[in-house]
Amino acid sequence: MSDSETMPTATAPEAPGSAPALPKEALEIASGYAFAGPALDLGALLWDGVCLPDAQVRIPLPMLNRHGLVAGATGTGKTKTLQLIAEQLSAQGVPVFLADIKGDVSGISAPGQPNDKVRSRSEDVHQQWAATGFPAEFYALGGIGHGIPVRATITDFGPLLLSKVLQLNQTQEQSLGLIFHYADTKGLELVDLKDLRAVVTFLTSDEGKPELKNIGGLSTATAGVILRSLTAFEAQGMADFFGEPEFDTADLMRTASDGRGIVSVLELPAVQDKPALFSTFLMWLLVDLFHDLPEVGDADKPKLVFFFDEAHLLFHDASKAFLDSITQTVRLIRSKGVGVFFVTQTPKDVPSDVLAQLGNRVQHALRAFTPDDQKALKATVKTFPDSAYDLEELLTGLGTGEAVVTVLSEKGAPTPVAATRLRAPESLMGPIEPAALDEAVRASPLHGRYAQAVDRESAYEKLNASRGAKGPDEMKAPPRKAAPKEEPSVVEQVVGSGMFKSLARSLGTQIGREITRSIFGTAKRRR
Repeated sequence: MSDSETMPTATAPEAPGSAPALPKEALEIASGYAFAGPALDLGALLWDGVCLPDAQVRIPLPMLNRHGLVAGATGTGKTKTLQLIAEQLSAQGVPVFLADIKGDVSGISAPGQPNDKVRSRSEDVHQQWAATGFPAEFYALGGIGHGIPVRATITDFGPLLLSKVLQLNQTQEQSLGLIFHYADTKGLELVDLKDLRAVVTFLTSDEGKPELKNIGGLSTATAGVILRSLTAFEAQGMADFFGEPEFDTADLMRTASDGRGIVSVLELPAVQDKPALFSTFLMWLLVDLFHDLPEVGDADKPKLVFFFDEAHLLFHDASKAFLDSITQTVRLIRSKGVGVFFVTQTPKDVPSDVLAQLGNRVQHALRAFTPDDQKALKATVKTFPDSAYDLEELLTGLGTGEAVVTVLSEKGAPTPVAATRLRAPESLMGPIEPAALDEAVRASPLHGRYAQAVDRESAYEKLNASRGAKGPDEMKAPPRKAAPKEEPSVVEQVVGSGMFKSLARSLGTQIGREITRSIFGTAKRRR
């Protein structure tokens, strides 16, 4: 039960928003947040520069799967808002996923530290603050940084997401799709980068070219671009992100022994200079969840709430196919009980088709120093319902930890726009010590499952074994032109052999039919 429902005061009755001392306009706004069912408490209403603690601003728990947006300029308190919402979801038994790009979210696992600012904020909004840590797991992409390694196989990651990571153009993206199509139908599972490199090399060889002839073929130039992109990607130390054991996104759905939802924190400081990579991996996690979860319709509470931080990176330079797939995934995943919150600086960072599906909004302050800032401010104001506030003035005057809120009511209708002084998180507002973080990772029951990478036999190894188990390095590059009397290279021997074609046919019969592709091109595979 929320503090606003349990905390007695001298003037506030049981239902928020009915206190007679409230101004008429504020009373009308507050009545829109007087929900009967379970809800998360965001804070207290601001009206005419005054905080009104008897008018609590809340989000109905069942509406958290209707998606949302947390926006605002740098330094306005977006991260603390994520922490506040994540804490209350965990307390209600809802698992949460957070991407920790700057490294300051790990504190959610430790009790907060009381100080004058926390005490002042708590008094302002009538919050019964108590230092509390929440159950958390920490992950790291490919094991780079502090966290349990998160990996994906190339097969499951799919051509659309991989094209964005490799920064391929539309033609190259389509060609990569043909390569995946061939590997799928022939049962050539692509676990890591060397598997993909081997198949690309084969399809540009004399023996392999006819394989794609009837569906457009693969030009040598395009194959060369793909191979060079793979080589550059690997040279930057990012090959570890692809491989096995592949992360099972069902592990994001767990609750602790006390019934609280586990907060899964993906630690990204070590790869924050690779935005295309980590933003695309976040999308893979979301799409993989969509594959596996059953339809649940409108549930009493979400099965998971997924916070997509730095969301503008996901949409930057994205192809139309990529954007269409994001839109469709966000539209459909709601019925599977997953809520998605995009976190970014301004609503214009999110495509309009996606923005239209976000029912809950927490908008922190915006800056208006330049003409572009002014334009963004006006565009943001237009995305809100009609309001009793002067939103242009309000959005530039909000303080840190204050925001403009509108959510969906229990009936699914938008609530009145409410300027809000937000509550203080009860967990630590900052990172925990690296040693404590590493200790938490090692103590996790998932550590033993994912810590050690496994390089099992897959497409590359099987091809290599068919010609005498040559070294892996010999298959990293496209085949070179041989001198007239020189022996064929290992790659030329392997991909041109009858054994290769026999292997591809037999594997295709055994497992090729098990792989189907999602709306995002990721693999839907029986586990």
